[in-house]
Order: sequence, then structure tokens, then C-alpha cells
Amino acid sequence: MSNNNNISIQIPEENLQIVRESLANMEAALMPFLLALSPEQRRTIPRMNDGSRPFVAKVMGYATSEPKFVPPFVDVREMQKDWNTLADLVPIFRSVDQIRSLLNDTIMLAGSEVYVASLGYYKSVKLGARMNVPNAKAIHEDLKERFERQGKAKPSLGV
Repeated sequence: MSNNNNISIQIPEENLQIVRESLANMEAALMPFLLALSPEQRRTIPRMNDGSRPFVAKVMGYATSEPKFVPPFVDVREMQKDWNTLADLVPIFRSVDQIRSLLNDTIMLAGSEVYVASLGYYKSVKLGARMNVPNAKAIHEDLKERFERQGKAKPSLGV
């Protein structure tokens, strides 16, 4: 087990409150416009990626400058609305995704460090119980429940 302390932070409650309020405001502002796809839809719809984006941008330009090629079943105004929605939401998504990734890493590291320290405490209590140190046996009995169902497998350190 490592004794490295790679994270040592305490986020002020004022900062957390600002984040909670900002998230609530973001959710309130966007929720009326966001859609949820079913697993089937997510699996079957064609997806535009970064490689397709230049193609779609060219089509958008041509559909406007050369409308004679637009088939009757394609609504260019609706295409433009979808294109604008994409342009509006992708930068927000990228920003939120970067924050999500950093949150995930920070949570994982904090969880790992506190779990490793907890394992150290548990081993100390276990040794204390073997040596009949007062209170150690009761603490060990309570904490060992975490490992009883796992058998001999080494516990994971991830969150």
C-alpha cells in the first residue's frame, strides 16, 4: 500500500454552493430543450462525428446556395435549426465533459487515498484484536464484514 498523499484539498462550502446553484441554473435553462434517447435509438441512429462535420458543413452551404438539389422530403430550415443547435451545444458539452472527467479523477484519487488509509487502520485494528487491545475486537468485528463476502480476493482500490 502506498502512503502517497496526492490529494489534500478542502473545497469551501461557498464554492460548493456556487456549483450547486450553477448546475441547477444550467439544468433549468437547458432541460426544456434536451431529449433522452432510448437504448434502441442510441444503437440505431446514424451518428455525426468530427469526421462527418466538415461534410455536413459543406452540405449546409450547398443546400442554401444550390437549393435545386434539395429533395422535397428535406426541410433546409429544419436542417439549419439542427445545425445551429449542434453549434450551440457542442462547446457546452465539451466544457462539461472536461469538468466531468476532472471530477471523476479527483473523486477516484480521493476515494483511493481514503480507502488505502482505511485498510491501514483495519490492519492495525486486526492486529490489536489479536493482541487483545481494549475495543479492538469490537471494531474488528464490525469492520471485517466488508471482506467476509469476498473470500480471499484482494479488494479493488478504484471508485
